[in-house]
Amino acid sequence: MHSSDVTQVIDSVYRAEWGRIIAILIRLVGDFDVAEETAQEAFTAAFHQWQSTGVPDLPRAWIIKTARYKAIDRLRRRTRLTEKLEWYAASGLIPASEEPTYDTDEIPDDRLRLIFTCCHPALAMEAQVALTLRMLGGLETDEIARAFLVPTATMAQRLVRAKRKIRDAGIPYRVPDTTDLPIRLEAVLTVIYLIFNEGYAATTGETMVRVDLCAEAIRLGRLVRALMTPQPPAEVTALVALMLLHDSRRDARLDEAGDLVLLEDQDRRRWNWRQIAEALPLVEEALRGGTSPFALQAAISALHCQVVRAEETDWAQIVRLYDVLERLQPSPIVSLNRAVAIAMVDGHQAALILIDGLTTELDGYHLFHAARADLQRRLGDSASAAQSYARALALVTNDSERRFLERRLSSVQPANFRSSESNPPAS
Repeated sequence: MHSSDVTQVIDSVYRAEWGRIIAILIRLVGDFDVAEETAQEAFTAAFHQWQSTGVPDLPRAWIIKTARYKAIDRLRRRTRLTEKLEWYAASGLIPASEEPTYDTDEIPDDRLRLIFTCCHPALAMEAQVALTLRMLGGLETDEIARAFLVPTATMAQRLVRAKRKIRDAGIPYRVPDTTDLPIRLEAVLTVIYLIFNEGYAATTGETMVRVDLCAEAIRLGRLVRALMTPQPPAEVTALVALMLLHDSRRDARLDEAGDLVLLEDQDRRRWNWRQIAEALPLVEEALRGGTSPFALQAAISALHCQVVRAEETDWAQIVRLYDVLERLQPSPIVSLNRAVAIAMVDGHQAALILIDGLTTELDGYHLFHAARADLQRRLGDSASAAQSYARALALVTNDSERRFLERRLSSVQPANFRSSESNPPAS
């Protein structure tokens, strides 16, 4: 096979299967670093070998098997002859003759074990999220750093400290007993939703949507909800509903060229109405359990998804829900989203005043400047809109969003400016 074809296949396997591969390897070797390093070595080996042998029928299995052998070789070099066989037997590296026995209070899923290990309360919340995104979501350190708005070196140190803490503290690789689940739930749900958000609006790359991460987050949400039946907490149900509703619009969010389509311009016939029908009863169930942040967000999304035409959206009700959400979980992002809803009820000028008040907190956030530019454009202030679109372009890291912002910037720039920009003077 041509190297570019192999690269494309490996990239696809990496994005779709990284979390599953790492979870299995951690169970086998009992070490985060060894699992991650040998998985990366296996992907490198695949690149060189598959060019001559072709891609195997089961690429994931090939990666896991290769990484496992590399882990054995590494541990052989580390361990004396008299100790290694006992260690291998205890670690599970030697294949068992029958399927492992799982505790009755656990779901036999390696990725669920991994997420609860990453979200152990002994770790700081930011470390829990970062580690889960790296180990389960397969995001690179620089991608996670951009999501947290911190330097890559800072995020790398955070990941190293988190893995060291798990190793040194002997944090168990398992789903906690049902009695311990409530105190662990908030972190787990936060991490699942952050994984979904990275799939829904990818930090980097050519495409806006990473279907693999969205699907993985929804799957994990369903697993956690199943774990807590027959009466799962309302916030678990709300999160599953919220992700289903957001994901139902996936096929309409990009056009055939892969460019962003705003909610108001989407072809709603392309929405997944079966998924919406599944989610709406979950929203009602969640709201009966209280007004948690996830339940309020799910209710807002449901109001968008219940109508077949954008002009039928109940924006007044959406503003009221944002009012409650802002009191319950105040944040500049919630305030920004509320201001966008305010624009549809009280007008663009009222919304712009609210958004301008968030400048200090959100100046490094590209969507803040994009929202500000849109309001300025609608108010006819092309010069200010151009400045805001330019600021958003300086911050955006996703190619699909960048192309959208470039088109919007071009639409508000004076014709003579665009002409001089496309025909720069000779140097």
